[in-house]
Amino acid sequence: MAREFTKVCAENEIEDGGIKTISLEGRPLALAKYEGHIYAIDDICTHDGGNLGDGDVVKGQVQCPRHGARFDLKTGQVTRMPAVIGISTYEVKIDNGFVYVAIPVEG
Repeated sequence: MAREFTKVCAENEIEDGGIKTISLEGRPLALAKYEGHIYAIDDICTHDGGNLGDGDVVKGQVQCPRHGARFDLKTGQVTRMPAVIGISTYEVKIDNGFVYVAIPVEG
């Protein structure tokens, strides 16, 4: 699948340890900044549908505010139950102070 980058926000809109939620092509995403890197992940917890964007960034993971499930920001893999299914992650690039996220495009 091809990837197409879309500008989603300014880099300085996300503080280190913070999360910003966006919608990109109908997908709810959360942008999390940890140790100076920005990660794009699905905004929906696979355990109970909670919004991960309302959660916390903890040691390179996002913690769901509903039941405490955690997901690795780099890989999307579950790092703490009750979730057992990971979330999708998306490629991010920074250019001229703006954040771009790539969503896979069919074709």
